[in-house]
Amino acid sequence: MSIQTDNIQKLVERRAKARLGGGEKRIEAQHAKGKLTARERLALLLDEGSFEEYDMFVQHRCTNFGMEKSHPDGDGVVTGCGTIDGRLVYVFAQDFTVSGGSLSKTMSEKICKVMDMAVRNGAPCIGLNDSGGARIQEGIDALAGYGEIFERNILASGVVPQISAIMGPCAGGAVYSPALTDFTLMVKNTSYMFLTGPAVVKSVTGEEVTQEDLGGASVHASKSGVAHFAAENEQEALATIRELLSFLPQNNLETAPFVETADPAGRVDDALNAIIPDNPNKSYDMYQVIRSIVDDGRFLEVHQDFARNIIVGFAHMNGRSVGVVANQPGVLAGVLDINASRKAARFVRFCDAFNIPLVTLVDVPGFLPGTQQEYGAIITNGAKLLYAYGEATVPKVTVTLRKAYGGAHIVMSCKQLRGDVNYAWPSAQIAVMGADGAVNVLHAKEMKENPQQAQAIFEEKKKEYEDLFSNPYQAAQKGYIEDVIEPRNTRFRIIRALEQLSGKQASLPAKKHDNLPL
Repeated sequence: MSIQTDNIQKLVERRAKARLGGGEKRIEAQHAKGKLTARERLALLLDEGSFEEYDMFVQHRCTNFGMEKSHPDGDGVVTGCGTIDGRLVYVFAQDFTVSGGSLSKTMSEKICKVMDMAVRNGAPCIGLNDSGGARIQEGIDALAGYGEIFERNILASGVVPQISAIMGPCAGGAVYSPALTDFTLMVKNTSYMFLTGPAVVKSVTGEEVTQEDLGGASVHASKSGVAHFAAENEQEALATIRELLSFLPQNNLETAPFVETADPAGRVDDALNAIIPDNPNKSYDMYQVIRSIVDDGRFLEVHQDFARNIIVGFAHMNGRSVGVVANQPGVLAGVLDINASRKAARFVRFCDAFNIPLVTLVDVPGFLPGTQQEYGAIITNGAKLLYAYGEATVPKVTVTLRKAYGGAHIVMSCKQLRGDVNYAWPSAQIAVMGADGAVNVLHAKEMKENPQQAQAIFEEKKKEYEDLFSNPYQAAQKGYIEDVIEPRNTRFRIIRALEQLSGKQASLPAKKHDNLPL
C-alpha cells in the first residue's frame, strides 16, 4: 500500500468516526428518546446530496476536569451549507451525543463561522438546537461563546432570515439565541426551553413543575408565544422549515421566489357575499375568507395557538408571497389585546424587513378593556402594532370587512399609516365606536331629562348614527378608502392592487435606528 493510499484510507476512517458523533451507544440512546441525530436531521432538512460540511475535524481546547482525555472531532455540532428546493442555506445542528451538545468555545466558533457566511453570502441561517447548555468545564470561555453567537444573531437580524428549531433541551443562556431569531419551532414532548429548570424553580419559589409544563412546546406555542410553531415530531418540524422558506427571500435585498399556480387571479367566490352575519354581534370564521382569496387555499399560519384573536401567516397571491394579518371575530370578537398586538407587530416588521407585501383583513371592535390589560401595558403594546404598520414601506393593502372602531381602526393599517390601497366591503362600519356606545355618550343628557322617552330617543338616535357610520361611504367620500368592493371580488382586487404596487419605492427619514416602544 502506497503512502498516498494509506493517507486516504485514514481520512475515510476518520470521517466515518466523526460522523458517529458520540458513538453507537449514544446514538441508540438518542433514538430511544424518539429523537433523531444531528446528521439525520440535516439529511431530512436539506436537498439530497447537497450538504457541504465545514470544520468536521475541529476539536475543543479545554484541559479542565478531565476534558483533556477526550477530543472528539466536530466537538458536538455539525455545520455547513446545503440547499432547500435548490436554494442555498447555512445550517448548524448540535449533536447531543457529544458531551450532551454542550456549548464550548470551539463549538461557538463553528456556529459563528456559518452565521458569518450566511450574512456575507446572503442566505438564510438555520439552527437545530439540542444542547444541555454551556459546557461547565470551560467556564467563562463557554459564556463568551454564547455572547459571540448572540451578537451575530443581532447583526444578522433583518439581513437574512434566521430560523431556530428546538429539537431537545434548550436552557439557561442558550434560549436567547433562538429568541433573537425570526422564527422558533419546537417539537412536542421532546423539546423544551426555559431560563431556569424545575429544580431551581422549586428551590427558589417552592413551586413544583415538570419540564414540559415549564417550557414544553405546547406551553410556548400557546401561552408565552416564544414558539411560532409546535410540531408533532421532528420530521414535521423539519418539513415546516422547508415550507416556511418557500415564502421567504434569501435576504433583505431580494424578493421571495415566484410560485407557479393554476389558480386564476380573477377567480371570484360568491360565498364571501354571504359570510357577514346580519347580526353585527355574531361571529364568523376569518380563515374562510383567507383561504378563499389566497392561491389554492394554501395558508401557512404563524403562532397558530397564541393570541388566536388575530391571525398572521404567509400565503401566495397570483404566485407572489404575501404576509396576511387578520382579526378573528370567532375569538374574543376579534378585539386587540396585549398578546395580539405584539404578535402582529413582530410579524409585520418581519415582512417589512424582507420585502413581503402585507394584506390586512380588518374586523375589530376595539382594544380589550380591563385592569389586567391596562396594568400589562396595553398602551405600549398596542403602540407596537401601530408603529410597525406606520414604519413599514412594503406594499400594504387593507380590506375592512365589518367593524373598524376607534384606535383599533387606526392600528390596523389605515390610510393615515401610509396604507397604499384601502378597500372596504359594503358591510364595513368605520367609526369611533359602535352605535350603542355612541348614543349613550352623545345623548345621555337628553335621555336622562326625558326618562319616559329615553328608549324612543335611544332607538331614533341609534338609527341616525347607524345610517351615518354603519357603512363605508363616509370614509369613501373623504378618500380614506379607495373603493367599496363586492366581497366576491376580493381576491382579484387585492391581486390587482399588489401588481400596481410592485414597483413601489418608499423610504424613512435618515436615522441611526428607531426607538420602537418596547
